[in-house]
Amino acid sequence: MDVVGVTGGIGSGKTTVTDYLATRGWPVVDADVIARAVVEPGQPAWMALRDAFGDGVLDADGRIDRPFLADVVFSDPTARRRLEAITHPAVGRGLVEGVAAARKSGAPVAVVAIPLLRAEHRDLLGLTYVLAVAADPAVALERLVERRGLRPEDARARLAAQPSNAERAALADVVVLNDGTLDELRDRVDRALAAAGIR
Repeated sequence: MDVVGVTGGIGSGKTTVTDYLATRGWPVVDADVIARAVVEPGQPAWMALRDAFGDGVLDADGRIDRPFLADVVFSDPTARRRLEAITHPAVGRGLVEGVAAARKSGAPVAVVAIPLLRAEHRDLLGLTYVLAVAADPAVALERLVERRGLRPEDARARLAAQPSNAERAALADVVVLNDGTLDELRDRVDRALAAAGIR
């Protein structure tokens, strides 16, 4: 089985690409989905976040108030490192478990959506190919403001807190630019995977 890693920053179109690949019947292991699951009430990461950030991090239902937490960590690098120290190990375990389950599915390819890709993920997750989805920062900013309703200053803070397109490209086998139509993006993905012999 080929295991294709798909990385990209917020507003790049990474999820659009993984949703497209899922239509091929390829299982998708999504770090963002796992990140939400590991902070569900009662989970160890939920308890650690409450202890680290106080009860103010919880909403009225006792769940992690994600917008509140995002406002805190994207304006405070120390708080962001504290958050990452709590959540990243749990997400890493979830990714390993998800890839192991995907390998049992019988599909020829599994996809791992991982925005914060690091060099060690290749071996840890058995990635055979890494595709980075890239958008011009100005385009990504526009998408975050118009489609997600973020304030421009919040969108800029989130983009600034993430690895750059160049840093992602250094870890990838191919970079797919998302600067055109949806059909153009899909065609670029198809051609990149076909060139790598992944079908």
